[in-house]
Amino acid sequence: MANQKVTDPLVALVTLTRPVHWVKNFSLFAALLFTGGLFSRLLFKRVFWGFLIFNLATSSAYIFNDILDAKRDALHPFKKNRPLAKGLIPLEVAFFISLLLAFLALFFASQFSQFFFLMVATYLLLQVAYSLFLKHTAIIDILVIATGFVIRVYAGAFIINAHLSVWFLLCVISIALFLASGKRRAELSLAGAPAQTRKSLTHYQTELLNSYVTMFGNAAWMSWALFTFFESPQAAMPLWLFLAELSKATTINKLLMATIPVTIFGIMRYESLIFADRSEAPEKLLLTDLPLVTSVMIWVGMVVWILYGGVSRVAY
Repeated sequence: MANQKVTDPLVALVTLTRPVHWVKNFSLFAALLFTGGLFSRLLFKRVFWGFLIFNLATSSAYIFNDILDAKRDALHPFKKNRPLAKGLIPLEVAFFISLLLAFLALFFASQFSQFFFLMVATYLLLQVAYSLFLKHTAIIDILVIATGFVIRVYAGAFIINAHLSVWFLLCVISIALFLASGKRRAELSLAGAPAQTRKSLTHYQTELLNSYVTMFGNAAWMSWALFTFFESPQAAMPLWLFLAELSKATTINKLLMATIPVTIFGIMRYESLIFADRSEAPEKLLLTDLPLVTSVMIWVGMVVWILYGGVSRVAY
């Protein structure tokens, strides 16, 4: 919606909240999925409410960022169509909405747990710092974007009091850095005058960002491979137990490793989009690029089937 011509006040208001970025908040469900509680109505309900709360926090942060970037966004080939860049919503009104959403997010978060409240508060403070000055510092800006994903994942874990493997944390960090560096790579290619659209872009070179993308892409699939090797649940389906009786080669409980080829394809596809300068908005690609969407759906389906379909037994 940010790239469309926005004229209707209601549409402008909805666009201001950037709902497309809420897709990032599905990260909160990671802990629920990998700790065996996906089909627990109580736990799912708690994480779902946490997801809604983080949507409020995310919208608040993006509105605040858009207020500060209104003039710069007006010079950007795509961001110039955002409501504040076009002057469709007064900055004072936008600031009030941002404060209201932040207050609601913190209030509702406090009703869950102290740690979840701290995650939401930390996220909001980090985003304020990012919008004010951190986004203007090369490398730091990428690290802050990646930290936002880590906060989301751990917020989901705190809601249900779940433990996350350090290998999974490594996966989250790697993929977050991959997405963030890819975003900067696309921005650098699209920005006609980097200093006018984003200061930090003046400190990046295409070759440097290409190396970041390659490095973190490799780290992402490798860390997932290590996670599946060390953290795969015990095989439980009778077929696997029967095969284990026939040969020791089939006794390994590493069924999640079957998802590695899909993971590699997804990373390769996203990397191809990065070098085609189409990755400035990762959340949109996850909703619109058919090969990427398909690979994500297959990956999620395989993980759910392995963990919950009787193929494996998760240790609760």
